[in-house]
Amino acid sequence: MTAANEAKAILDRLGVPVSVWAQGLPTRSPIDDSGVGDVAATGELDALVARSVKAFAPWRRVPAPRRGELVRLFGEELRAAKGDLARLVTLEAGKIVSEGLGEVQEMIDICDFAVGLSRQLYGLTLASERPGHHMRETWQPLGPVLVISAFNFPVAVWAWNACLALVCGDPVIWKPSEKTPLTALATQAVFERALVRFGDAPDGLSQVVIGGREAGEALAADARIPLVSATGSTRMGKAVAQTVAGRLGRSLLELGGNNAMIVTPSADLEMAVRAIAFSAVGTAGQRCTTLRRLLVHESIADALIARLKAAYETLPIGDPRKEGVLVGPLIDANAVRGFTTALEQAVEQGGEIVTGGGVENAAYVRPAIVRMPAQTAVVEHETFAPILYVLTWSDFDQAVELQNAVPQGLSSCVFTDSVREAEQFLSAWGSDCGIANVNIGPSGAEIGGAFGGEKDTGGGRESGSDAWKAYMRRQTQTVNFSRELPLAQGVKFDV
Repeated sequence: MTAANEAKAILDRLGVPVSVWAQGLPTRSPIDDSGVGDVAATGELDALVARSVKAFAPWRRVPAPRRGELVRLFGEELRAAKGDLARLVTLEAGKIVSEGLGEVQEMIDICDFAVGLSRQLYGLTLASERPGHHMRETWQPLGPVLVISAFNFPVAVWAWNACLALVCGDPVIWKPSEKTPLTALATQAVFERALVRFGDAPDGLSQVVIGGREAGEALAADARIPLVSATGSTRMGKAVAQTVAGRLGRSLLELGGNNAMIVTPSADLEMAVRAIAFSAVGTAGQRCTTLRRLLVHESIADALIARLKAAYETLPIGDPRKEGVLVGPLIDANAVRGFTTALEQAVEQGGEIVTGGGVENAAYVRPAIVRMPAQTAVVEHETFAPILYVLTWSDFDQAVELQNAVPQGLSSCVFTDSVREAEQFLSAWGSDCGIANVNIGPSGAEIGGAFGGEKDTGGGRESGSDAWKAYMRRQTQTVNFSRELPLAQGVKFDV
């Protein structure tokens, strides 16, 4: 069965009306380039935002634990639809089966997290310098949240934002990648099942906008949307940030990653090879946390590269629906061109292709390992494809400096059995990334921690920890329960 026909059957089972994918923007599966349909572009953006604003008024009055009940029901519906939705992720984004299932599981996990969070939107009690006064800090719902998501995690990243936003009291507008609109429409259909069971949610609480760059730009410029959460390239993020800042709105940005692993002489090489293979090749190198730079001590470089070369040359590449396949397709022809162009540039800049690099069939490429003489321009650039650049070092300080000497700052890791090296890597003068790991790869973060990075990665934080605060507004409150009116700082103003 073609990927397109299988996708149509799933959309039908999940209750997505044929009318929304029968006209407008063409959608194709990277698996076999078969066309699923022409997804209808969303019109009347002004009216759509107005519905979100209208929904905010009653939703912010709903107690947070009650808002959490909607997310709990959504989690139940996701569990029931997990197989179909995960399969659609595979069909539309080209992920292997286990990764598609893992992405939907991530949605379920963030639902569980958000339900608990709905009873823990805590503030602070502050000491007042004035007698008979009580100060406290509270967090209030913010307003409609725009989520602009990328093709590589077509549903999970939306869920990170949406589940937290909903329990915080905010409606959500979702602008998915034009490369993966079907998974968004299917997720919305699943969410609407939860809305029916919930019973009294306002209309417009969650809406999907199908369209291209122009739709995203128009929504980002809309002053009625106080927060824009955008995932994608650094170029896109800078444009969004400037637009939103121009109207003094807030932006939460998850942008490029050029993630490195430092491997020291004391490292467990067998464990390192397994971590490298998944981190560099998983999702066909199309994760923002994909391992792109391998920084190896010169004394073990040859041995480690030999092991990696042997592992890479046995990687099963092909239709991600098939059992045993570990590397599916790149998302489209542009991604393939980016892959081949980067390899050409690497060779021009003194690199040696150790293995891989070929285009096997249409969107399918063979993951490459390239040994580089230095951290050249192509190494400092994030190519969204399975290319692993290998560099050597002799001093640990040099390795950390190499890791930090790129514009991006998302994820990082070190493989070592030295406590000193591990702690230095995690210190204030160690990794400058938002995520730093020891003896685990840079890819595959859990939802319990705040996810995000520094520098050109944008500085945003999503998912766990206290990332929820981005979706609320902070308010400092002072209550005078005395019969006097003392002023702060001892000011006297008697009239």
